[in-house]
Amino acid sequence: MTGIEILLLIVVLVGVLVAASLIRAVSPFIINAVVGLVVLFLAQAVFGFSIAVTPIVLLIVALGGVPGSIVVLVLSLLGVAFVP
Repeated sequence: MTGIEILLLIVVLVGVLVAASLIRAVSPFIINAVVGLVVLFLAQAVFGFSIAVTPIVLLIVALGGVPGSIVVLVLSLLGVAFVP
């Protein structure tokens, strides 16, 4: 193996390790966002809550996860915000 091949192998290995650690760090947030969106969908589909799904609602639920979806549901039920 030449020096360039060894250097390229080291660079690729470091890149894979960085990507794996980044995925490990971000995955809880992704799971929380998906669960929050599922809660919002189930509240509409199964329980019949009427919530105006806007980009703001999706942003709150995606960033807040389950607590964000509960806040959106409560505000919608009280008629404060997100009412269709």
